[in-house]
Amino acid sequence: MELIERLQFRKLDLHGLKHLVLWAEKEGWNPGPDDAEVFFETDPDGFYGYFDNNDLIAGGSIVSYDKACGFMGFFIVKPEYRSLGIGRKLWYQRRDTLLQRLKPAATIGMDGVLAMQPFYKKGGFEIAFRDERHAKVGTACKIDRNISSITNEDFTTIMAYDQKCFGFPRPGFLKSWLKLPGVKTFKYVSDGKLKGFAVVRKASSGYKIGPLFADDANIASELYKACLNSAIGEPLFLDIPMKNQAAAGLAKSFNTTYVFECARMYYGKSPHIEIEKVFGLTTFELG
Repeated sequence: MELIERLQFRKLDLHGLKHLVLWAEKEGWNPGPDDAEVFFETDPDGFYGYFDNNDLIAGGSIVSYDKACGFMGFFIVKPEYRSLGIGRKLWYQRRDTLLQRLKPAATIGMDGVLAMQPFYKKGGFEIAFRDERHAKVGTACKIDRNISSITNEDFTTIMAYDQKCFGFPRPGFLKSWLKLPGVKTFKYVSDGKLKGFAVVRKASSGYKIGPLFADDANIASELYKACLNSAIGEPLFLDIPMKNQAAAGLAKSFNTTYVFECARMYYGKSPHIEIEKVFGLTTFELG
């Protein structure tokens, strides 16, 4: 029996997901050391892979957010099994399995690299906007007096703000994301109202900001300074939706360095997102 015919499609446990994250690290995707745990807690049924004689050779995410929205942002095949049609077969099987997990006409999102975007378009996804990853070395900055750490009491307002920027509620993910080991969180509150927030987490190399949401460019700039101040001397990465011109302007004003780009793509109806508030995406893997 040929390899592609004998492959077994199975749900992954946390151990299997950690294998995928390790492969991603070797590919230079720069995941966080604790990302796998948060991803799995978000949806324990949201990760599948192909096995050959009980050896995991490929896998990815089919995460469901309360059956209203899915996300397929994490997809990887071991290098020695590429160009054999395995990735194509797995991608379509993941998409179709996720559709079965969601409500009818639910949206599926993903962030696709340039080389794969034509393939994803053939699979029913359309580009909503480009994402560019930018980097800058953290440096000491003066912190605005309206900025402080996020506390448990802030969760309801943080979740509501996040929904405006992501398009769907994701309380389970946020609860785990905000409590990552060593995470740095920042909120901007003025006149008793939340006007933005940012999260900085450790990555394989340096640190990542995700998300960076703000009412306007000035607030985003102050939150970005707080992020830079939290990772002095370390590379700090930000994934910017270029559809938000103010976000692109933020990168230019801080003289950041372009790293690479993806595109946010959707299968089905694109969600309503207040893109003018999105200065940094949360994560390419889960949205």
